[in-house]
Amino acid sequence: MKKNFMKLLDSAYEHCEDGNYAQALKCYDEILQNDPNNIKALVDKATTLQNLGKLKTSIKFYEKALKLDPKNIDALTNKGSALHTLELYHDAIRCYDEALKIDKKCAMAFAYKGLSLGEQGKVKEALKFFKKALSLEKDYDIAQISKNIAKDLLKSI
Repeated sequence: MKKNFMKLLDSAYEHCEDGNYAQALKCYDEILQNDPNNIKALVDKATTLQNLGKLKTSIKFYEKALKLDPKNIDALTNKGSALHTLELYHDAIRCYDEALKIDKKCAMAFAYKGLSLGEQGKVKEALKFFKKALSLEKDYDIAQISKNIAKDLLKSI
């Protein structure tokens, strides 16, 4: 049965890569019908829903995954990203902080926290988080672009 789940997860991934999200969701649903606590399927389904703009539904799936595995970095950072998109920056930052408690070298959590801080007008503080993300992953595009924007904003003030 586990082998079948892996095939379904692989198939769902391929469907997402091809932009066929509806088919990917069917694969996740099939896995979750048989194994409702499959964390990988829960997180990947949530990510797919997030990509479709179904943010509130995606957050519910991230939360279910986090109830089963409170230290799941992917669920925490992606839930934060969905909350950020909903302009719930304080809640997003809480997710990133939780992720950073678990993994102090999570470049994505640093960069995304910087984005949320920037949206709150805390540009100097955001800049620190972009720099930290880049110290961990020097080629991290989101952090580099955001760092440059933050620097330009600070120069213009």
